[in-house]
Amino acid sequence: MKIDEIQIRVRYGETDQMGVVYHGNYALYLEMGRIEWLRKLGISYKSMEENGIMLPVVSMSLNFKKSATYDDVIRVKTKLKKTPTARLEFEYEITNERGEILTLAYTTLVFIDMKTNKPTRAPQYLLEAINN
Repeated sequence: MKIDEIQIRVRYGETDQMGVVYHGNYALYLEMGRIEWLRKLGISYKSMEENGIMLPVVSMSLNFKKSATYDDVIRVKTKLKKTPTARLEFEYEITNERGEILTLAYTTLVFIDMKTNKPTRAPQYLLEAINN
C-alpha cells in the first residue's frame, strides 16, 4: 500500500518537564503524516471538506518504545493498511535520526457525509489516486 514519510524537528514547546515529547503531541505528528500522505496523492483535507466529506479519527493506538526529546529530528512513516471503504486505516512508525523506533501507531478514520452526518464510502477520486 502507499507509504509516505515526513521529517519533523521537535520543538521545545512539545516537550514536558522531563524533557521528552509530551505524549499528546504524537496525535499531531500522526495527523501531519496523514495530511502529507494525502497531499502527495494530490488531495487535501480542505478540498475533501469543500466537497462535503469529513474524516474524523474514531480509533487511535500508540505504543511508545523510546522517547523523543527537544531538537531531535524524527521521521513519521505513514502507511495505508488497506484499500479504504467507509474507513481509512493507517499504521505509523516514528523513528529518530539513528533509525531507532520510537513509536508505533495505528489510526482509523471514517468518511462522513457532511450533509447527513453519516458514514459514507470513500470518494472515487481518492480510490483512483491510491490505485495510480
